[in-house]
Parts: sequence; C-alpha cells; structure tokens
Amino acid sequence: MNTVVTLEEPCINQLQITEDTLTAQLTDGRIISVPLAWSWRLMEATPEQRLHYELIGNGQGVHWPDLDEDISVKGMLQGVPARPVTQPWQRAA
Repeated sequence: MNTVVTLEEPCINQLQITEDTLTAQLTDGRIISVPLAWSWRLMEATPEQRLHYELIGNGQGVHWPDLDEDISVKGMLQGVPARPVTQPWQRAA
C-alpha cells in the first residue's frame, strides 16, 4: 500500500511586532518568535515603519516596503539572522 503525504509550506496568518521580537502565528498552529535584532533594518526602523508590512506569498513571508526588508517563515524557522550590508569601502583590509 502506498501512502501519499502532502507537505504544505508553513504560512503566517498573524504577525505581532514588539520592541524586541517578531512573533508569527502559523496556519498549522505553531507560534514562532525571533529576536528583532536578527534584522538590522527592523531594529533601526521606527515603530511606524515596523508596523507597515504586508504578508507575501500567501503568508510565506513578510515584506516591509518602507525598509526594503523581507523575512520568510523558512528563515525564521531555520534561525538565520540577516547581516548588515557592507559597502566595499567599509571592508577591513
């Protein structure tokens, strides 16, 4: 007997942003939270900029248009912080 298993991508259905954390409630019932410090753009943003976001890809990620920042559910689950962009003239020799 063969069994077919369909894996659905985890999606956000609710998002909460505080001074310290980004918390997402997923459609599968999980609640995940990551430190806001993982995104230097969000850490440097005003509270108003942080609250101006849109869910993208049917909830597979979040986009902040004012900040040019995107965070995916996969990235939150894998625990991969964003690194600040370094310009060529800022690199150590």
